[in-house]
Amino acid sequence: MDSPKHKGEGHRKRLRDKFLNSGLNGFHDYEIIELLLTLGTPRKDCKEQAKEAIEKFKSLRGVLEADIEELQEIKGIGSHNVFGIKLIKEVAKESLKERLSEKPLVTSSKDLFDYLYLSMRGLKMELFKVIFLNTKNRILEIEDLFKGTLNSSSVYPREIIQRSITLNAASLIFIHNHPSGDPQPSEKDREITRELVSAGNIMKIKILDHIIIGDNHYFSFADEGLVEEYNTNFFKKHQGK
Repeated sequence: MDSPKHKGEGHRKRLRDKFLNSGLNGFHDYEIIELLLTLGTPRKDCKEQAKEAIEKFKSLRGVLEADIEELQEIKGIGSHNVFGIKLIKEVAKESLKERLSEKPLVTSSKDLFDYLYLSMRGLKMELFKVIFLNTKNRILEIEDLFKGTLNSSSVYPREIIQRSITLNAASLIFIHNHPSGDPQPSEKDREITRELVSAGNIMKIKILDHIIIGDNHYFSFADEGLVEEYNTNFFKKHQGK
């Protein structure tokens, strides 16, 4: 009978067989991370590193979203080890992006949060994204347009409208993050959203939502009725002009 070629090989095979037989049902978070670590290190036991990663980053999601440099602070995790973690994160992002592109987005603020949270949580500065949609509310493009603290001088409605015309977009959704973790909108966030709604109305481009990403929470201007309120105020102000 052949003996395991290295320490932990039998344990690793059992984990892989368990996954192939029943998916991730019954797996602890650290066992999922352990499997991912083994993709980059096929001949090394990764159990202790996986447990330490879960302890350090608190959850499976926390490990998936951790910076490569932070992961490598754990003894025994090197550049090859993090390969599986970063690979599965990017595959999950692309899969969800494809799923979002196949259906209307008018009522999908939670789906958008789930998708964007992976790429925006933990950013040290604010990032302003625009989702451009066609007449059927399907995604044309998702683009990063502005970085840094948001104010009226850093977000340019004219640039957004010009890009919308180039893409032949019929409607837009805006997303940005709050590095503080609190998604509640500032007065500047409200002011920018009002300006963008006004610009959209002038050019006959519908603004569907502005979503602010925080720490495991989000704020939706549409869900809170603010986009509708800004639209109403715009038409009242311009009535009869």
